[in-house]
Amino acid sequence: MALRGRDSIKRVGLIGGGVIGTGWAIRCLAHGLDVTMMDPAPGAEAATRENIAKIWPTMEQKGLSDGASADRLTFVSSIAEAVGDADFVQENVPEREEVKIAVFKEASEHAGEDVVLASSSSGLLPTRIQSETRNPERVVIGHPFSPLYILPLVEVMGGEKTSEEAKRKAAGYYSRIGMRPLHVRNEIDAYIGDRLQEALWHEALH
Repeated sequence: MALRGRDSIKRVGLIGGGVIGTGWAIRCLAHGLDVTMMDPAPGAEAATRENIAKIWPTMEQKGLSDGASADRLTFVSSIAEAVGDADFVQENVPEREEVKIAVFKEASEHAGEDVVLASSSSGLLPTRIQSETRNPERVVIGHPFSPLYILPLVEVMGGEKTSEEAKRKAAGYYSRIGMRPLHVRNEIDAYIGDRLQEALWHEALH
């Protein structure tokens, strides 16, 4: 079964909000996509909508795509609802391996089998994240940099079971929303960007 590509992606499912989830929502909305988000944190919907409203004038200055609207964001209360009718799924939960494994397992049970499941992880190995996922070949890392709605770089990396198609389809989707995907060919802790930042940070301390 072929995975859904950039031209067939109309709705993005976001699991988790916060800074990264809100950034993804803004990028998607500004490029004319529908967004379904779930975040169990108290007050998450109000905080997300408030932050989008504050940032939206910046997106207007940068230029919006046809159909762009902050009103195309829908909040739901479960992972199943967030991914059930999504054409692409992006996870943004806390950086804890056991949490991400559980989230991907649940998401894979409710998302379409032809939907790419991406993690915003900043350093965890995709092989571990996809370890309990149904159809793990569609799981990729899509690690953005903050502020996500301004900086276009996103690292794309697969695990041991990730297909080349999944990485290509993810990169195509990210390009569609104005990002520049960087293909990390070898699975390494912290990927490339964060490893370089760590090295520069140590040099700055010295």
